[in-house]
Amino acid sequence: MRFRLIPSNDEFFVLFSRAGSNVLRTAVALQGLLTDFDNRDELHTRVRECERAGDQLHDDILRQLDSTFVTPFDREDIHALAEQIDDVVDDIYHLSEVLVIVPFESLLPEFKEQIDVLVALAGRTVELLDRLPLMKGLRPVLDEIDQLESDGDAIFRRTLKRLFAGDLSALDVIKWKDLIEAAEEAIDGVEDIGDIVASILFKHA
Repeated sequence: MRFRLIPSNDEFFVLFSRAGSNVLRTAVALQGLLTDFDNRDELHTRVRECERAGDQLHDDILRQLDSTFVTPFDREDIHALAEQIDDVVDDIYHLSEVLVIVPFESLLPEFKEQIDVLVALAGRTVELLDRLPLMKGLRPVLDEIDQLESDGDAIFRRTLKRLFAGDLSALDVIKWKDLIEAAEEAIDGVEDIGDIVASILFKHA
């Protein structure tokens, strides 16, 4: 355990843990929307509630940062981590919003695969942020995040190939291309959370 000359405010760890759990709840809510697409309007409401909760947690972290003199790690990293977590939740909400607004006759199976990867990544993010206070046991979780992101990349490339194989209408290609790119952005965003934590870990090694 690291000795501190001046105690820092560990409330940050509590808030980041809650924010990580909210990322997972948001991703699971989106996954639920895909499995019950006929009730997408109702299920989209759950995603929206998670997005609002994420905004509140983001604001709470920044307010805590403004009022805290000694922080558990660099202020810039706290700010960057809060922003990136919020961005991921916003990315997931955007996916849900498009699915509700744009008419789809059926869902692309590969898109569901992407969301499954996103949910798995969100689960690893919860582990990562829960372990952040001790700065221990992070490397295996970071490696899992990297592997899952690579899996997401493979699905994205395979889906792009299918979209342009000529089996779908031009309109469906346009709609699904935008969605799989947005899903890929959300997946990359979770990896960016891991990169920020990896940077914090390196500084505290």
